Amino acid sequence: MTALRLDDLRQHSDILRLRTGKSLTLRFVEPGDAEILQAYFRALSTRSRYNRFLGAIRELPQTLLGHFIHAGEDDRFSVIAVMTIDGIETVVGEARYGFEADTRRFEFGLSVDDRWQGQGIGSALLRNLECRAAALGAELVFGDTLRSNDVMIGLARKSGFAFAPTPGDWKLVRFEKHIDAAPQDIPCASWRLAAERIAHQAAI
Repeated sequence: MTALRLDDLRQHSDILRLRTGKSLTLRFVEPGDAEILQAYFRALSTRSRYNRFLGAIRELPQTLLGHFIHAGEDDRFSVIAVMTIDGIETVVGEARYGFEADTRRFEFGLSVDDRWQGQGIGSALLRNLECRAAALGAELVFGDTLRSNDVMIGLARKSGFAFAPTPGDWKLVRFEKHIDAAPQDIPCASWRLAAERIAHQAAI
């Protein structure tokens, strides 16, 4: 996996443009974000939390919260989508992903604050995740969701994902998409640079 400077994670932030004309910043979760991240999950509706974690929880257990705020642990990363509202940085969405270099598979899950759904944040997050996957050299992007999660299924379908049963769990459905992008075709700035560095190192 691409080495990240864990002392300066914000250099890898991306600015995402929404169809409403607004923009948001997608950045890595840092240890100091534990409180705002926990507050974000507590504020989600019961249904949204259930869909995100495939079960009933009221907040992130401390062990899981620890995993979320430590970038690169077990080759998994968490990002938050933030907007400045009335001068305050506000989390409006999040995603967590992992990349398996051996299999070239990129797995992710995401959520959007109920109050901000319907404004294109989910689509923008998904496009950025595909970009990160391409930059890391992934060949397949996938996620699993409950068969009853119409919002995520609709978002994945609109984004060109195919669907298949999730191995070993009939309650879930897997959405997946093959990635075939050269570094010059990767649009998000910081991850395009990362991919170009990988390609350069491979050529040496």
